[in-house]
Amino acid sequence: MLSRRAFAAGLPTLAALGIGPALAQGSDTLTVALGAESTTLDPTVAAAGVDYYMINDLFEQMLRPDPGGQRINWLAESWTVGGAPDKPIIDITLREGVLFHDNTPLTSADFEFAYQLMGDPKHARNVHQQADVEAFEIVDPRRFRLHFKQPDALYLALNFTLWAVPKKYYEQVGREGFNKAPIGTGPWKFVSRSVHEELRLEAFEGYWNKAHRPRVKNLVIKVIPEDLTRVAAFKTGAVDWIDAVPPSMLSDFAKLPGVSTRTVASGNNLFLNLAADLPNSPLKDVRVRRAVALAVDMDAIIKKVLFGQGERYSELVSGEPGYDPTLTPYPYDPKQARELLRDAGYPNGFDVICYNLTTPREPSMKEMGEAEFAYLSQVGIRCRTQQLEYGAWITTGLRNPTGPRMDGIISWMSGHGVPPDPGSAWAGQIHTYMPNAGWGGYSFSADPELDALVEQQRRILDPEQRAAVLNKIAHLKHERVLGGITTYRPLVTFAWRTDKVDWTPWPAGYWRTFQEVALKA
Repeated sequence: MLSRRAFAAGLPTLAALGIGPALAQGSDTLTVALGAESTTLDPTVAAAGVDYYMINDLFEQMLRPDPGGQRINWLAESWTVGGAPDKPIIDITLREGVLFHDNTPLTSADFEFAYQLMGDPKHARNVHQQADVEAFEIVDPRRFRLHFKQPDALYLALNFTLWAVPKKYYEQVGREGFNKAPIGTGPWKFVSRSVHEELRLEAFEGYWNKAHRPRVKNLVIKVIPEDLTRVAAFKTGAVDWIDAVPPSMLSDFAKLPGVSTRTVASGNNLFLNLAADLPNSPLKDVRVRRAVALAVDMDAIIKKVLFGQGERYSELVSGEPGYDPTLTPYPYDPKQARELLRDAGYPNGFDVICYNLTTPREPSMKEMGEAEFAYLSQVGIRCRTQQLEYGAWITTGLRNPTGPRMDGIISWMSGHGVPPDPGSAWAGQIHTYMPNAGWGGYSFSADPELDALVEQQRRILDPEQRAAVLNKIAHLKHERVLGGITTYRPLVTFAWRTDKVDWTPWPAGYWRTFQEVALKA
């Protein structure tokens, strides 16, 4: 529970951040607080899960998961899959009357432009998502066809991948100008942004979806990474909604009058990524990687550090295609971990750099990583911990064809999404790194058999056949300890003032989307 002294200590920080009571913003303004923020507001550039925290309020795709996690038509009024089995064609008709925030109509040409940007390795990070589309055919302003050179199961899993961006405006202002003043079709339009401080949005009057839209004029998103300060902002009324309620304070929040909470699986899967492809690294030896897996007591960390706000998983979570309940995580066995290290030629252990995220991308990320690295040190894998804020962390964990690379152990994550699907995550996590081809963007493994299977699952449109391949990948990945060691799936809790805020959680943007929100009279 937050003590009076600690609570009072947080108040000057609020003033320093320029955060006053939410009501001072006006009765038509909702002020919320996030523990982390998007690194970009341009969806054609976005690659990290945190990027979509803010992007999903401004931009939209052809499909979107509804509050129950079911994928529904969104900007696509209808779509069909035709063509030959080995060269499918997706025929899409856009909704009529969809406008960008500058009141220009959405057309097929805008999606063609997004396709060109997102398939350009000089522009986008996730170019592999467009690699199988060989032609974009515009039929008319509201209809287009995507011609595939081979089947691509991930296109549907990623809501048809593409984002609606205005071609004319983007070309006019350029990439940098668009990120500074973005225009989309979403329920909120951009007003201003102060990086690391706040994003100001205004409800878009011309928004197409009359049934599911905000019922408040202004939205102010404060960025408050420090848990104590974010909680203080909520308790003082400076903000009326927060994400990532610290697990240690959940019981405290349950006692607050007039406050509602919602706990969900975040859509992220956390794991320890290992530099297993460096020829002189101890981590290249599968016995050492198994020792890492056996050395960490994740059940104890979830209980004591995360206060139960995490779910163990082994490669796949329940509900994902290919999930196998008999495939269980490695147990905590420090004795066997030491024996494996000895057998691998490291009877006295070894030193390694361990990279830890300090930004609360998920609740208690910093503390969780420190606990994991402390367990490793106890069996002889001596971590020299480097604490990194989000920008430095993601630069370290993503592969760079020209710059330095991760050379030890990093606490990492991959978004399997809602509904969950491992296809895109595994393309970046398991497949051998291939510069400018999109494969292995954060992979430190190199296994030809797994590469072939990861590519194969992408080509299978039949759900049962694809699930069988994903299941095989999961078992091989687990056996060879490649693509990282699974740790847990976080549970994240949101809190809001029931007497002031009416919020319907939508899973887009890792549940941080204000698709439907209102201030009560």
